Amino acid sequence: MGITAKGKKNAGLLTEGSIAKGILSFAIPLFLGQLLQQFYNVADAWVVGNFADNDSFAAVSSAGSLTFLIIGFFNGIAIGGGVVISKYFGARDEKSVEVAIHTNFLFGLIASALSTIVGLILIPVLLRLMQTPENVLPASLLYLRVYFAGVSTIIMYNIGMSIMRALGDSLHPLYYLFISSVINVVLDLLFVAVFHWGVGGAAAATIIAQGVSAVMCIYRMCKMEGVARLDFKKLHYNGPMMNEVITQGLPTGIQNSVISIGNIVIQKNINSFGSFAMAGVGAYSKLEGFAFLPITCMSMALPTFISQNLGAKEYNRAKKGAVFGIITGVAVAELIGIGFYIGIEPLLRFFVDEEQSVSYGEMHAHVTTLFFCLLAFSHCAAGVLRGCGKSIIPMAAMLAFWCGLRIVYVTTALEFIPKFTMISWAYPLTWSCSSIVFLLFLIFSDWTHAFEKKAAKSKVIK
Repeated sequence: MGITAKGKKNAGLLTEGSIAKGILSFAIPLFLGQLLQQFYNVADAWVVGNFADNDSFAAVSSAGSLTFLIIGFFNGIAIGGGVVISKYFGARDEKSVEVAIHTNFLFGLIASALSTIVGLILIPVLLRLMQTPENVLPASLLYLRVYFAGVSTIIMYNIGMSIMRALGDSLHPLYYLFISSVINVVLDLLFVAVFHWGVGGAAAATIIAQGVSAVMCIYRMCKMEGVARLDFKKLHYNGPMMNEVITQGLPTGIQNSVISIGNIVIQKNINSFGSFAMAGVGAYSKLEGFAFLPITCMSMALPTFISQNLGAKEYNRAKKGAVFGIITGVAVAELIGIGFYIGIEPLLRFFVDEEQSVSYGEMHAHVTTLFFCLLAFSHCAAGVLRGCGKSIIPMAAMLAFWCGLRIVYVTTALEFIPKFTMISWAYPLTWSCSSIVFLLFLIFSDWTHAFEKKAAKSKVIK
C-alpha cells in the first residue's frame, strides 16, 4: 500500500513485530508531542502569571473547561475518524483509506466553522453560568473571544494529526508541534511581556502558533504519495463514510462535551471560593497536565494499535497489546502521582506566589495525585474500547460518573460540608467508578470481534 511520502508499503503498520516495541515506538513521539502541548499551555499561564496580575492568570488558567466543551466535541469525532482510517489501513483497503482521509478533512473544515460560531455566541452565557467573579470576567471574555475567533487553526491541526497517527505516523506531528511551541513561547513573551497585550496577547500567540502547525500538517499530507495523499479536488461529501466517521466518533465527542459540562459545574464551585482558589487550582491543572502525559499518550496509541490489529484479524496480538498498554500507563502514572504529592508546593510557586493560591493548589493535589493509577486505567481501557469500535461504552460510563455523579456529589457534599477539599474528592470517586465498569467489560465481553459483529449486523439490516 503506497501511503507515505516515500511510498513504503508497510510504513506505519503496527500489525507486525514486537508488541511492546511497536506500541512504545508509536507512543513515545505522542508523549513528546503531548509534552510540547503542555509547554504550549504552560507558556500562556507562566507569561501571564509573571507579567500580568492574579485576575488575568485566573482567567487563562480556568478557561480549559470552556474551550474543551466545544472543541472537545469535534475533536472526539476526529478521534473516531482516526479509528476508521486505522481499521481500513490495517485491512489494507486502499480505496476506503483514501475516502476516509478526505472525509475526515472535510469534517474538519465544517467543524472549524461551527466551533467559531458556537464558541463566540456561548462564551458570555457560560461565563455567567459559571459565576465567574466580576474582577476576572473581563479578562476571561477577552481571552476566550480571541481564542474562538481563531479556533479553526486548533481543530485543523488536530484533524491532520489524527489522520497521520491513524496511518502510524506519530513523528511528523511531533516535529510540527515543536516548531509551533517555540513560536508560541516567543509570541507570548512579545505580546504579553513586551507589548503588554495581556490575556488577549496570550490567546493570539496560541492561535498563530497552532496555525503554523496546521499549515505544516496540511502541506505534509498534500506531498504524500499513494492513497494517503490529500487532494483538495477529492474533497467530496461521501455519505456512507461520513456516517461511519460520525457514528464512530460521536460518542467520544458527546462524552468530551458532557464531561466538560461536569467540569464547568466543578469550576463554578471552585469560583465560589474566590480568585485565589481559581488561581491555585489553575496552577495545579497546568502541572497535572504533565502528570497526565503517560496516560494521554498511551490512551492515544492504543486505539490505533487495536484498530489496526483487529482490522488485520490479529486478535491475540490486540489482546496482548491492550494488557501491555494498560499496565504501562497505570504504573508510570502512579509513580508520577507519588512524586507530585511529595513535591507539589515548589512546583505551584512556578506559577503563583500568593500564599493563598499555593495553599488551595496544594490541598487539591494532596487529595487527587495518589489516585492517578485509576485515572490511567480508565483512559487506557477507554482507548482499547474505542479501538475496537465500542466508543459508546466509554461514553456511557464517563457520562454517568465523570459528569452525572460528579455534579450530584459536589452539589450535595458542599451543602453538608462546605469545605474546598470536598470538591477535590469528586475526582478519585468518579475515577474509581469508571475503572470498575471498564475492567468488567474488558474481562467479560468479546471486544476483539466487535468489528465483525458490527459488519454482520449491518448486512442483516440491509
